[in-house]
Amino acid sequence: MFKLFIASGVAVSAAVLASPAQADGFYLNPEFNAGWSGSDFTGSVLEGHVGYEKGGLYIQGGPAYAQPDGGDAEVGFSGKMGISAPVSESFGVYGEVSAAKFDDVDAGYGLKVGGKYKF
Repeated sequence: MFKLFIASGVAVSAAVLASPAQADGFYLNPEFNAGWSGSDFTGSVLEGHVGYEKGGLYIQGGPAYAQPDGGDAEVGFSGKMGISAPVSESFGVYGEVSAAKFDDVDAGYGLKVGGKYKF
């Protein structure tokens, strides 16, 4: 399974990097997330996303390798989409929705909203 994750990430990355002039707005976003409940490690996910961004909008997705603590590792799919917008020169707002699906568990969903103030 991990070989599939690596192979799909390499293939998509190579396609994007092979023609940088045509890849305007495309990006690669590898991301590692780990979780704890108190001092107990619960697991981790390594995502290999390819995305597209234009203006304040973005969408990204790709394979995800999940390793729950004490459980079997699994390859699935995850994706995110979001928007950001300036409210003033020093303040902006953003929002993101995400989803992940693995064979042995129900799909997971996330929502993030926030603001950023620049000094």
